[in-house]
Amino acid sequence: MLERLETIEARYNEITNLLSTQEVLSDIKEVLKLNQEQASLKDAYEAYQEYKQVLADLESAHEMLNDPELADFAKEEINTLEAKKEEMDSNFEILLLPKDPNDGKNVIFEIRGAAGGDEANIFAGDLFHMYSKYAEKEGWKVEILNEEHNDAGGYPLIVFMVKGENVYSKMKYESGAHRVQRVPVTETQGRVHTSTATVLVMPEAEEFDFELDMNEVRVDITRASGCGGQGVNTTDSAVRLTHIPTGIVVYSQVERSQIKNKELAIKILKSRLYDLKLKEKEEAEGAERRSKIGTGDRSEKIRTYNYPQNRVTDHRIGFTTMQLDRVMEGEMGEIIEALIHEDQIRKLKGEE
Repeated sequence: MLERLETIEARYNEITNLLSTQEVLSDIKEVLKLNQEQASLKDAYEAYQEYKQVLADLESAHEMLNDPELADFAKEEINTLEAKKEEMDSNFEILLLPKDPNDGKNVIFEIRGAAGGDEANIFAGDLFHMYSKYAEKEGWKVEILNEEHNDAGGYPLIVFMVKGENVYSKMKYESGAHRVQRVPVTETQGRVHTSTATVLVMPEAEEFDFELDMNEVRVDITRASGCGGQGVNTTDSAVRLTHIPTGIVVYSQVERSQIKNKELAIKILKSRLYDLKLKEKEEAEGAERRSKIGTGDRSEKIRTYNYPQNRVTDHRIGFTTMQLDRVMEGEMGEIIEALIHEDQIRKLKGEE
């Protein structure tokens, strides 16, 4: 363990030195790459600095045992430091797990109403509200990239970005089919219905993550539709992009400016293609995919929200909480932490 920590420390310091050289500073791509690598090492590096200080303090405390006047204080100090060292030893096991290089990225969410008609679209809107409130509690920012409104409420589709520190590290477990069980507002006889909405979470493709060849993209300009404010439907400002090699289609109409909508659509398309590239890489590696919590596929049922019983169940890890009302207002921390903990356990078993 100490050897690995020393290697991390050496690499962290090496990156610091490299980032001060003119040769590296003149290469923006290399600067971004090194900054991301250093950020992934930061927690382990800082913990190791603290650990070394604890070891130094322990050595000093043992030396104080030879002084009769300081012996009692030294024994108390040794007990405290030994307990801290033991706690840090166990934490290093988690800190030294392989990092997901995308953990520090912003994310793009794509939520669609699926099975259940209007109720599914309303539930998609409820999920958007849940994630927005959670983002607010975390100090993150939400930016809508595209939205299609439904007359009964909610969204057949809403695409939005969540920006902030380490967003992907917490939100990457949300991809899949979310199922709701409740009496819809459109139900006249009080029967409980089951509907679904699908969630896709993608790390934002940064400038050097994925190079998009616009020669492979068909651009169509159309008139915006649906709710969008005064004037949105009177100009040809909506943009649809089709990536010809993969058939992926993205659409943006939230801005009145055609140029801005095109920029947003390109951002979504790049992230969709980057996410596809990551999934292909995971499939090729095999083991990482098998140890993951869920497949990340949109069709996989990951969670049920049962309103009559105020219950939320995550089927991948068997986690249940009877506080659905609070979860839907953004109190997702308990679920997210349970998913992260399970992910860490599986990775630890994988290393063994």
